[in-house]
Amino acid sequence: MSTLLEVQGISVTFDGFRAINNLSFTIGQPEMRAVIGPNGAGKTTFMDIVTGKTRPDEGSVRWGEMGHSLLSMSEAQIAQAGVGRKFQRPTVFEDQTVWDNLRIALKKPRGPFSSLLDRVSAEDRTRIDEIATEIGLAHHLQRQAGVLSHGQKQWLEIGMLLAQDPRLLLVDEPAAGMTTEERNHTTDLLKRLARNHAVVVVEHDMEFVRRLDCKVTVLHEGSVLAEGTLDHVMADERVIEVYLGR
Repeated sequence: MSTLLEVQGISVTFDGFRAINNLSFTIGQPEMRAVIGPNGAGKTTFMDIVTGKTRPDEGSVRWGEMGHSLLSMSEAQIAQAGVGRKFQRPTVFEDQTVWDNLRIALKKPRGPFSSLLDRVSAEDRTRIDEIATEIGLAHHLQRQAGVLSHGQKQWLEIGMLLAQDPRLLLVDEPAAGMTTEERNHTTDLLKRLARNHAVVVVEHDMEFVRRLDCKVTVLHEGSVLAEGTLDHVMADERVIEVYLGR
């Protein structure tokens, strides 16, 4: 497994509060990784740094086989390089159909002339069908996104990320607000995606993390506190103290 993302010694301070403190770890491709930690541990700030929304005060973020610096890229360039992010609340075009949402998200030239000449090719249609099947919405392509269930909207947003052809997917609390059936579907979907992508899941729900059956990174006060299987990290006295306050 080759290294896809290498975070080395990054720190960032907001108004005197050190949100990330000399954080270092690597993500391979393909790989599933769960990132857990109490509120304020730095999970969201970590994702903000990787996607270019926040610039660290120090450290490096290297990407891909050539080790390009993500810190030298804009948010748009980072997305084009293959970093996709799904926020906790799904952001889909609710007045458009599932099919249109996926079509809009397809990775294609976005210049003024290309938009004028925008045509849906046979290849585009095949790709949309493939993604819809992957996320479990093949029978809902003509439904408006606004009438989908919460879980289905989450899957559609994951599908919109896949349409961008990412190498890394950052997924924020995908299990929140889902039914048991939807959570099981989401687990299976993410595990399938991790066969060919790097998938980083930030999650509070330990049962959901357990079902992912992957390496877990525990953040605390902006640093890596522990790493390993869920059973390994949850048996760590430092992790117990952080979570249970004893």
